[in-house]
Amino acid sequence: MRIKTIVLLLSGLCFSAGTMAQTCLANIPPTTPTNEFIELTTQQIKHQRTGLVWMRCAIGQTWDGNTCEGDAEQLTWQQALQVAHGYELESTLGWRVPNIKELATLTERQCVRPSINTSFFPDTPEDDFWTSTPSVSDPQRAWVVAFFNSSNSLKDKDRFVFVRLVRDALPNE
Repeated sequence: MRIKTIVLLLSGLCFSAGTMAQTCLANIPPTTPTNEFIELTTQQIKHQRTGLVWMRCAIGQTWDGNTCEGDAEQLTWQQALQVAHGYELESTLGWRVPNIKELATLTERQCVRPSINTSFFPDTPEDDFWTSTPSVSDPQRAWVVAFFNSSNSLKDKDRFVFVRLVRDALPNE
């Protein structure tokens, strides 16, 4: 009986953790309001303020018409740069790993878990994402942006971290 109770408690904890929802503070204005984004295609989102076009889903996930499904891949920094080189999404080229300033523009500082506009970027892992910005003082590290709480930090380049690619908008976009 005692083991059955423990199993039920643990499964409840797992279920609760998996269903946690984004938490936002109402008294803070949003940093990435929905009106700043345009859906260019089902998988490409333009951030009007920056003129950048973002992949809706992280590398490894696919858009199913409602959400990003599947497991986002975690790559080393070098692998992320290699994946971006020549990456094609919906017949569009020019994708790259964003620099730290670019990726930080996607963070929603009003919210945590995840700290991103979930209307346009659903099911974003609540964790670190690589930037292309290397550390100035340590060649073995590069900057990441955490979509857990909008923070940024340096990580060893051989760590496995999530990736979302970006490209510059074309003139007709």
